Amino acid sequence: MKKTKIMVATTNRHKLREIGQVLRGHRVKGHRVIGVRENGRTFEANAIKKVKALKLGTGEIGIADDSGLMVNCLGGKPGVRSARFASPPTPENLCSKLLQLLKNCSARGARFVCVIAVKWPSGRIRTVRGVVAGRIIREMRGRRGFGYDSVFRPCGYKKTFAEMSASQKNRLSHRGRALRKLKTILGA
Repeated sequence: MKKTKIMVATTNRHKLREIGQVLRGHRVKGHRVIGVRENGRTFEANAIKKVKALKLGTGEIGIADDSGLMVNCLGGKPGVRSARFASPPTPENLCSKLLQLLKNCSARGARFVCVIAVKWPSGRIRTVRGVVAGRIIREMRGRRGFGYDSVFRPCGYKKTFAEMSASQKNRLSHRGRALRKLKTILGA
């Protein structure tokens, strides 16, 4: 397999670690993009904005991810605002706010969505999407993961993402699904 140098538009070390684990064999490096406002109405729009801001060198490919949690009884919120849903956006604050909003909601279906935009040196951009359905549980469980992982239990499983090993989460997660589609595009 040819090792591709992949520049990732993120400073989120958790995302970068997950991306590196799934794209094992490629040279993955995080890169901060400055001045990009994630104000798109869709995950695709935000991912494309971020990947366009990457300056690529010869032989490099750029990727940017936008992802979030969509809760059915909240009309799809927090959605594209998932990372900015509470302030400061710590996992505890995000999950606490979500659980408070859902305290009287019995239909707790939700899905995680991840869109990855990939940019080649020619400027061509393509997106891939990964989705995983599940439920929001009533309390935080687990110490692994980040964001909403401690309150999200994927369909068919008893553990939250925060209770799973990294390899199990990467097999099931929205980001893992999108990254496997990306690997197909890259021919890896």
